Amino acid sequence: MNPKQLKKATITVLEGAKANTVITVLFNPTEYSFERTNAFKSTPVPGLTSPLVHFVNGESDTLSMELFLDDYTDPNGPQPDRPQSEPVLTKLREIGDLLNIDRRLHAPPSVRFNWGPFEFVAVLEKLGRKVTLFHPDGTPARATLSVTFREYRTLKEQLERPRRESADKSKRRQIIGRETLPLLASREYGDVAYWRLIAEKNDLDDPRAIASGDWLVLPPLDEPDGPRIVVR
Repeated sequence: MNPKQLKKATITVLEGAKANTVITVLFNPTEYSFERTNAFKSTPVPGLTSPLVHFVNGESDTLSMELFLDDYTDPNGPQPDRPQSEPVLTKLREIGDLLNIDRRLHAPPSVRFNWGPFEFVAVLEKLGRKVTLFHPDGTPARATLSVTFREYRTLKEQLERPRRESADKSKRRQIIGRETLPLLASREYGDVAYWRLIAEKNDLDDPRAIASGDWLVLPPLDEPDGPRIVVR
């Protein structure tokens, strides 16, 4: 493939004082990796040999990669017949600034990583900088950056596009041990506040009036009389 046809990866600042600033990556990463985890809670139950493990919530995706910067192989770097355009030091500062608190947002800005058809909206969570070559005056001339982006979604986006894992069908669940309605709601819906929905569906005037072995109906969250999420 002709090198001129290679699409360069970019990091675009999406908000704050430097919104719409585009940082072009000098060399595309040779690889990148995704990681995602789920949070679980262990609840000990008397009489059982191991605790009950309940799903709490999903964590954000993380995107990790290494970026290479080098003045001497950068076409915009130092050349005998022209001054430096975007030297390594400038790139280091631009990317490092993504960790700083923006004066308008009071938090680091969200960014968008693009490489061809790939797009990832995130915040810069971690940045490691290793400088391996210097100019005669000590200015960095070559560096390797280890960057980790964490997926970023606004509250509005999460409310308009709920997780596919959210409960969407009625279920029947049996109470085990000393399990409570809030604990059941946390396990099934990811939020203890939904215990009231379970209580209403099962005509429970007293949420404590349940015992081990009882069966309860868990309604879907999208029922017309289901819970409403109020943002305060």
